[in-house]
Amino acid sequence: MDWTAVGVSVRLAVSTTLILCILGLPLADCLAVARWRLKFLVEAVLALPLVLPPTVLGFYLLLAFGPSSPLGRSYERLAGNGLPFSFAGLLIASVLYSLPFAVRPFAIGFGAVDRRLVEASWCLGVSRLATFFRVVVPLSWTGILTGIVLSFAHTMGEFGVVLMVGGNIAGVTRTVSISIYDEVQALNYAAAGQTALLLLTISFVALAVTHALQRRAWVL
Repeated sequence: MDWTAVGVSVRLAVSTTLILCILGLPLADCLAVARWRLKFLVEAVLALPLVLPPTVLGFYLLLAFGPSSPLGRSYERLAGNGLPFSFAGLLIASVLYSLPFAVRPFAIGFGAVDRRLVEASWCLGVSRLATFFRVVVPLSWTGILTGIVLSFAHTMGEFGVVLMVGGNIAGVTRTVSISIYDEVQALNYAAAGQTALLLLTISFVALAVTHALQRRAWVL
């Protein structure tokens, strides 16, 4: 098994999950309580990675990260290297591609919280931020944990976006999914099978945890 690729995948999955928690929790809370008319357009944009082929998203991200784009030029000027075929570019792409896997469970959890409890907290003089962490988050922990588990597992197994944006650089952007592809191309089915079994186990555990959390939420 290519343990270097496993290390890159774990690092990418952990980093992506942490960033999605920072960005996804406030975004999901906004979507859960917002009642404005065009909210469905924002929800549709956020859900695009669920139906869009990974290579299509990876192609557009590659154009956005390239030296001919303002983002690509600005990053290269600041960092001294480009976003394409780098871990930083791979991380940004993974965050965007895994966004719905975090935001949707977060928003469902937040939407299930009784708003009367939130309003009661406000009436007692507790700030909105403190209310969010003291009332909303504890009452929607199953949705939050589900989003975290799905984001991590999805990032671990992603192939299309990773290959388009990150390429196949050992120790930098070569993940376990790309490692499996390389082993199959080399007819090394034993090594490919070991790595595939690792991803299968991670996927099964993630789904088992997700269904267990949902069942617990229904019971409660």
